[in-house]
Amino acid sequence: MSQSTWLEQIRFNEQGLVAAIAQDADSGQVLMMAWMDREAVAETVLRGEAVYFSRSRQRLWHKGETSGHVQRVHEIRLDCDGDTLLLQVSQLGGIACHTGRARCLFRRLNEQGEWVSTDPVLRDPDDIYGQS
Repeated sequence: MSQSTWLEQIRFNEQGLVAAIAQDADSGQVLMMAWMDREAVAETVLRGEAVYFSRSRQRLWHKGETSGHVQRVHEIRLDCDGDTLLLQVSQLGGIACHTGRARCLFRRLNEQGEWVSTDPVLRDPDDIYGQS
């Protein structure tokens, strides 16, 4: 199947983006959600490492380009509606979140209606990215 054929089967939204969920290939734990455009999806397939589209920076973002916490992609799945990707990855360095945690989904809503952090900071973000 040619690249244009499989890329055309992805339903990108009005902004040209598709939701991408990164899941640890071994544990099944959801690490993060990000956005990808056509170029990011194609680059991810080409590199074998996750490349996302940063909406805040309006550019491609190779996961780990600053931190070194690269996501090696083992498998990419497309959901039944064609509008969500699942990337099964190995998270190098064990940190997926810019807060220094293993995953971005580290807050849980408790019975009192408060968000509580459930995952520890594994490494201070200032040590990862440097002082602002």
